Amino acid sequence: MKFFQLNGPAPLFTNSYLLISENGHGVIIDPAASAEQYNRILGQEGAKLTHIFCTHGHFDHVGAAEQLRQQWGATLYCEPVDLNNGWLYPLTVSDSGYEEAQPFNVDELTFTVWHTPGHTRGSVCILCGEYLFTGDTLFAGGSGRTDMDGGSYPQLIASGKKLKRLPIPAETKVLPGHEGTSTYGYEMENNYFITVMCQD
Repeated sequence: MKFFQLNGPAPLFTNSYLLISENGHGVIIDPAASAEQYNRILGQEGAKLTHIFCTHGHFDHVGAAEQLRQQWGATLYCEPVDLNNGWLYPLTVSDSGYEEAQPFNVDELTFTVWHTPGHTRGSVCILCGEYLFTGDTLFAGGSGRTDMDGGSYPQLIASGKKLKRLPIPAETKVLPGHEGTSTYGYEMENNYFITVMCQD
């Protein structure tokens, strides 16, 4: 597998990730950058984009989703509750939502998805090997906001408690939707949101 991190435009600089399997199939997590940026890498690697996974439907995470979906015929995943709600949720269609905790493969890459509402109703976290893509549910040292349409602090607390119970190795890299990265073990032991706000 080849791994690439890209970023969306200023001022949010949303994190986006492109994985390319050994067979040359591309998977984008949160297509926040321009379509041209992904296409440049895919062309350099001789790869084909087959899947687009959105951790949630906010505009800064889905910017190139529809353009790439149409260009490549890629399957676009986003929870239906995060679709078609104006400027904040600009996507109007997805090909599929996510099945809870049901692993599925793209070549050698295995993805497992958990629903983690709170930042939005349709927020998810996605595990692939050594990477946990947390969108805006969990940041390095914090958590996502809940004061926008579709946000719910009680739901976010429940999702934080859920994350604590997942069978994820401590060394797994936490790759959030904004700012820096961390590890699952570090966040479970040191993130104030997890250790204090999400106490059982």
